[in-house]
Amino acid sequence: MLIDFKKHEIKFKIVYYGPGLSGKTTNIKKIYERFAGKKGQLLSVDTKGERTLFFDLLPLELPILKGYKTIFSLYTVPGQVFYKQARKLVLKGSDGVIYVADSNPERFEEDIAIYKEMHDTLAEYGMWSATKKVPIIVQYNKRDDPHALPVGVLEEKVNIYKYPYILAIATEGRGVFQCLQRMINEVVKNSLRQQQLHFLLQQQKK
Repeated sequence: MLIDFKKHEIKFKIVYYGPGLSGKTTNIKKIYERFAGKKGQLLSVDTKGERTLFFDLLPLELPILKGYKTIFSLYTVPGQVFYKQARKLVLKGSDGVIYVADSNPERFEEDIAIYKEMHDTLAEYGMWSATKKVPIIVQYNKRDDPHALPVGVLEEKVNIYKYPYILAIATEGRGVFQCLQRMINEVVKNSLRQQQLHFLLQQQKK
């Protein structure tokens, strides 16, 4: 979380993490299309294969604290294996992470590998430890796939740390806003637990 006292802004960063083509960019695009409030420009860079090459940025303005503009910036990471360093850069400084898993059996091993990579990176940054944990939600996407793996299998093999999960069909918008709303709630609650917003409230009273 970043606080700009001069501009009276509170900024939160939420990152959509997961394998290539799992639906991270689709989530962002659906939110951009359907979000009725104030929003910034949607930025994306795609390859010919419609894969996110670097990241999308979508700032959403929502009223959280009186007198301050609260902005939630939504990012996606490039999912292909060889973009590991880019994923690490995007993940740095995040206030919450939504892990988008592909329900198709052919992406099972990649789901597991990228999930582990995410945790290794968070631990490296000191964002996932015994005393500090960034909020994480797992989204099991593509539940309309006729070959979709059972949720029980995904929970056992992919979501080994048992974070809350939401089922989704991102192409139809199902589960997309539910996932984002839950993450926003978790990010705000976590900032309160970390005393960050309490400090801001004290500053206002002076």
